[in-house]
Amino acid sequence: MNYNRQRKNSSTLTIHVMCAIVFVLFSLAWLYFFQSDVMAMTQYELSGGLTHYNSALGAIIITVLLYLLQLVVYAVTRLKKRSHALTYVPSMMILAMLTDVSQQIAADGDIDHQLSWWVVVLVALVWVGLVFVARLFQQVEDDDSYSLVSPAMWINMLTMCLLMMGVAWLGNTNAVFHYRMKTEALIAEGEYEKALEVGKESLESDNHLMMLRMYALARTNGLGEHLFEYPISATSSEMLPTNGKVRMMLCPADSLYRFLGARPGEKMEPERYLLMLLRRDSVPRRTIGDYLLCGYLIDKDIDRFAQEVGKYYVVDDSLPKHYKEALTLYIHQRANPLFVSHFTVTEEDFDNFREMEQEYPIASERKGKIGEHYRGTYWYYYKYE
Repeated sequence: MNYNRQRKNSSTLTIHVMCAIVFVLFSLAWLYFFQSDVMAMTQYELSGGLTHYNSALGAIIITVLLYLLQLVVYAVTRLKKRSHALTYVPSMMILAMLTDVSQQIAADGDIDHQLSWWVVVLVALVWVGLVFVARLFQQVEDDDSYSLVSPAMWINMLTMCLLMMGVAWLGNTNAVFHYRMKTEALIAEGEYEKALEVGKESLESDNHLMMLRMYALARTNGLGEHLFEYPISATSSEMLPTNGKVRMMLCPADSLYRFLGARPGEKMEPERYLLMLLRRDSVPRRTIGDYLLCGYLIDKDIDRFAQEVGKYYVVDDSLPKHYKEALTLYIHQRANPLFVSHFTVTEEDFDNFREMEQEYPIASERKGKIGEHYRGTYWYYYKYE
């Protein structure tokens, strides 16, 4: 009986098991915790909205398939010892390609990948070369030890770490894109309050995310109260998907149009669409008014806001927070304002705001200090963003 052969197979099995554990844990975590929203968007778009991605089931199925691919690669290459981790390169490459959806192209409505085909070909050629060299080296490699602390084990673990770093580098890790996908998925499920918590502490945003947050705020009657607590990264022309500048992906835009009262018959600017809706009887006038008023505030057109706010609200202390802030600013900046202030508490806050501005003559320092206390108010947005 060949005891040396049995001992060698047993020892290399430790390397195989450790590499498999590392791959399976990484793949499941990557797909379930970090990329489930991207995978959901990809499946939804590719299926035309007919199917929906299940995060747990999808992560398990993809991981199993990729591990089976690794077994096939191992059966062909027979790489053991120090180079066994190379058998995971094809599986890791596919894992990276599944999650490298381009944010900009996806925003335009098509599924595309950032990874160029020639990069894939180059990686494949390099991998084939490494496999060839590894097989030659494997024939003369020392078989003494493949324990958990052996050099061979650490070489394989280092290779696995490099492969995982490659997947993370190639995959879509853009925070705003992930906020957007998660927010939209929650909106599609009717979880508007939860959607508004996604990325709330982050100062990063884009026009699509702003549009989604405005929709969620409108659903919870919070546009005038909470809009400027989030970063504003676009103009009023991008607060609705009516002109094609922004779009909804996981949640059909028809749900938004049904909420507002009608679907636009053609591409048009949001303001025109909203004004046309106001001609109809069966529309939520207060919600449409909030969209229009917030649009004026986003564009920093406080004069137009002051002219229009009385059409939808009684101008008193019951106004939403941002509307009171905007009117207070307007009253203090205009020689002949349309209103006299009725907002005692807001007036006191605004006086404190202006006093703090005078305390810091250096612009950069002033912005930072004001931001610590007044970020999330319309005053901060109007003057510093």
